[in-house]
Parts: sequence; C-alpha cells; structure tokens
Amino acid sequence: MKKKLLGDDRRAQLLHILKTSGKPVTGAELARIANVSRQVIVGDITLLKAKHEPIVATAQGYMYFHTSSTQQNSERIVACLHGPKRAEEELNLLVDLGITVKDVTIEHPVYGDLTASIRVSSRKEVKQFLDKIVTTNAAFLSELTDGIHLHTLIAPSEDLLDEAEEALSNAGLLVQ
Repeated sequence: MKKKLLGDDRRAQLLHILKTSGKPVTGAELARIANVSRQVIVGDITLLKAKHEPIVATAQGYMYFHTSSTQQNSERIVACLHGPKRAEEELNLLVDLGITVKDVTIEHPVYGDLTASIRVSSRKEVKQFLDKIVTTNAAFLSELTDGIHLHTLIAPSEDLLDEAEEALSNAGLLVQ
C-alpha cells in the first residue's frame, strides 16, 4: 500500500509536480500521486494559492504559471458579445492567431466582477474546455449577462492583439 503524504510534505510535492510538469495536471492525478482524495488536493491548492503561489485552475487541470523575464507578452482586455453557440468559433479564432485566452469576466448585478480562468492556447485546449462545459452541464458565465463578457488576451506583441481584435470585430463577436 502506498504511503499517504501529509500536510506540508504533500503540498511541497504538489508544488514540485506543478512547477516541473509543463502541462496541466488534473486534481484526480495529483490525488492519485499523493494517495489522498481529490477534495484534499483542492484544499492544498487553496492553501498554496493563499501563500501566493501562481497556480491556476483550468479546464485541463492545475498549472503553475511561470513568469519569464526573457519573454515580454502583451495583454489586452476585449469586450465580446455572443451566445453560447459561438463560443467555440470565438476561442478557435483567437488561438489560431497565436493568442492565449487567459480568462473570462462578467459583471454580475449582485457579486460584481466575476472572473474565471480559461487559459486556452490551442484548438485541443479549446475542445477540452468546451467538452468540460458539456460533461459537467455547466453554463457559460456570459449566459448570466445575455452574452456580454470580457476576455483577457495574451500575445507576444501588440500587433497580434490588434489583429485578434480586428478578427473578432469582422466576425461580429465584439461589442460595438
């Protein structure tokens, strides 16, 4: 029987796995490695985030967000308007241009700004994200705001962000 890792040792191992993985790691996989429940992993990730570890939860799993001093990326927030049926078109249009869609934000009338991590950079990641929406029977945040939502886009240059914004506009996906 595999030994169960405890507290700080387990969190140190989780942090090491996430830092060295290079790809998202699911909570179930982390739970298997640490020989604990997925709920324990959720609590551990919450504690690591509280210690300012840059861990993000994506549809594909947990990722450690490495910052690189050699690569300066540009970020831009764009306001989009469309229904759920056009989400795949929107995300694929962006990742096909080399854009990473960092998150989605809506303005909720009670809770204020609600932001959720998306972190998709390829068609494969878009498909995984959308499959997770379907399999969990979740709603898109934008459904709470009649399709109005913001995305934070990340790209290697401002020119690429300009191109992405123009492509979204041409597709009728931007708030005009």
